[in-house]
Amino acid sequence: MLLLLAEYLQQFHKGFAVFQYLSLRGILGVLTALSLALWLGPWMIRTLQIRQIGQAVRNDGPQSHLSKSGTPTMGGALILSAIAISTLLWADLSNRYVWVVLIVTLAFGAIGWVDDYRK
Repeated sequence: MLLLLAEYLQQFHKGFAVFQYLSLRGILGVLTALSLALWLGPWMIRTLQIRQIGQAVRNDGPQSHLSKSGTPTMGGALILSAIAISTLLWADLSNRYVWVVLIVTLAFGAIGWVDDYRK
C-alpha cells in the first residue's frame, strides 16, 4: 500500500524512488512488525488474562510447570497481526506470491488458534 503511495509521490520528488528497493521495504517491514508487536503486546496480554484464556497445567507433570499456570495462550495472534499489517503496508501487493505466502501464514495461524482454543 505504501509502495503505491511512493510511486505516486515519485513524480513530484525523485527521493521516493528509494522505496522501490526490496531491501529497504524489508527492513521497514520488520521494524513495523516489531513496533506493532511491542505496542500491542501489553494490551493483548492484559486482554487474554482478563478473559482467562490461559494454558491449563496438568498435575502429573513436573513441579516446575505449576508456575506456568495461567500463562496466556494465543500469543500467535499478536505475531500474525503484526506480520499481516506490516505485509499489507510494505509489500508489493500486485505480486501474487505475496498473497500466497500471507494466506498460507494466516491459515497456519488459524490452525494454531484452533489448537489453543481446544485446550
